[in-house]
Amino acid sequence: MATTRSALTEEDIRTLVKGATADERAVAARKLCQSIATPKPLTAEDRESAAQILRIMAADAAELVRRALAETLKTSPDVPRDVALKLARDVESISLPMLNFSPVFTDEDLAEIVRCGGPVRQLAIAQRPTLSRKVTNALADRGSERAVAAACANDNADFGEDSLQRVIARFDTSERVLAAIAYRQVLPLSVSERLISLVSEQVRYHLVRHHALAPEAALQIAMSSAERATVDLVDEAGRAADIRAFVVHLNHTKRLTASLLLRGLAHGHMTFFEWGVAELAGVPHHRTWLMIHDAGPLGLRAIYERAGLPARLFPAFRAAVDTFHSVEFDGGQRDVERFQETMLQRFLTQPQAASREDVDYLLDKMDQISRAARSKVEIAEQA
Repeated sequence: MATTRSALTEEDIRTLVKGATADERAVAARKLCQSIATPKPLTAEDRESAAQILRIMAADAAELVRRALAETLKTSPDVPRDVALKLARDVESISLPMLNFSPVFTDEDLAEIVRCGGPVRQLAIAQRPTLSRKVTNALADRGSERAVAAACANDNADFGEDSLQRVIARFDTSERVLAAIAYRQVLPLSVSERLISLVSEQVRYHLVRHHALAPEAALQIAMSSAERATVDLVDEAGRAADIRAFVVHLNHTKRLTASLLLRGLAHGHMTFFEWGVAELAGVPHHRTWLMIHDAGPLGLRAIYERAGLPARLFPAFRAAVDTFHSVEFDGGQRDVERFQETMLQRFLTQPQAASREDVDYLLDKMDQISRAARSKVEIAEQA
């Protein structure tokens, strides 16, 4: 045991095994663990000798000795697996450091501890630096509320879409768990859609800003005056991080409708409109862009008809594109506001341009713009 004995004397080892007091054995145990934890690799003989001593330490009657072992070697890959499992079943002051960090456990070990261990051990596992899908599956099915929330808040925990759906089903009234899911860096679209009706206003706003939402869910909320007062999800549809992927999904689920494109244009989301038409028409975006913005009268109509959009709405879309080209942007704070005002006014002056529902929506949007403008004037006057 040359490597170990370079740091330990024969007296240290005798003290470790037969020390009169727990304090003496704990000091010797910590010294041994520090020797094992050094960067210099152990030989096969040294490793076997160290393993035998570690087994003696793990069986020591004194908690102080076992705790010294767990604390010193919690991140070491050289702890024998049987010793790590023994410590994982020990009292919490000893088991938790190992469950939090030890790289010795297999995914099967951790999943089994989640299934059979209590909430405290589940939480320790949930807080590990990384979690595999096997472990998160076990947490999704058997984890306590606190452990599941901790795992969901860990972006290095590999959750599958099905696992997140099971978590939502189990904890659909837990604000802690639902918020932890909502604030993950990446969420499947189906999970975002399900969360939107369960979370608080603040968390919903985060979902809208950072994760894709299907227009159907967006429009259902947008049509509610209470929700529209806080965040207009139709606006957010035009701010998707990946427009192409967004519209492909909408089309696949048959939600990329003329009504949605009309409302998107009413808010000035030209890029969203371009990608939406390109997807419906099956034409590359760069060609669709040329046809939509063609100075002549035929390009827009041709791509519009190719996309299969209703003929009755074409005048409204024509007005939208013309407005987009005619409004001059000066970089001021009212650029977007002026654009929306002009766009909405032109929409509403088109004969039979939109359904009653769409017109009501647009009129309400104009009221919002007017109220916002009046508020700004009042604030300026008071100042």
